Amino acid sequence: MKSCQLGRHDYLKRKGFPDAEGYIWVHEGKQFLILPMRVQGHLVGCQMIDQEGGKKFLYGQRTSNAEIKIDNGGVDILCEGYATALSIQSVLKRFKRRYVIHVCFSAGNMKKIAADLKPGIVVADNDASGTGERVAKEIGWKYWMSDVVGEDANDTHVRLGNFTFGQSLLKVL
Repeated sequence: MKSCQLGRHDYLKRKGFPDAEGYIWVHEGKQFLILPMRVQGHLVGCQMIDQEGGKKFLYGQRTSNAEIKIDNGGVDILCEGYATALSIQSVLKRFKRRYVIHVCFSAGNMKKIAADLKPGIVVADNDASGTGERVAKEIGWKYWMSDVVGEDANDTHVRLGNFTFGQSLLKVL
């Protein structure tokens, strides 16, 4: 098995971040974006995203309470996916706002991570099943959610652009 190399990945390009770099692992001719998952700073596994956006975890790894934290010393913000976190970071940087973005990988895991934090913001996916909004309400924090069913914050960011998405998100902050 080859080690990971820092580089650009088709998934990030499609999600609106053509210049973003991540750890790339090539296996059987496919490129995987490797996202390290940590619990209290300790590496417990990774999420692997293929070029088409298919996502997998390592077999047998721990996912409960696992996260990626993007921290510049501000309000805690919970979200499910990495592309959503990059969208949130992009607009908050533009508006010079501080944040600690927690990529939780699932709605259920957001609840677990929220339990150890001071109240902040939930950026919920607008799932057809209603799971994102239900979990955001269960957490009890202010929340933002796209007005389009089937969209997450990254989809909204790509559709509306930095300024309009940012204005919408800032209303919750």
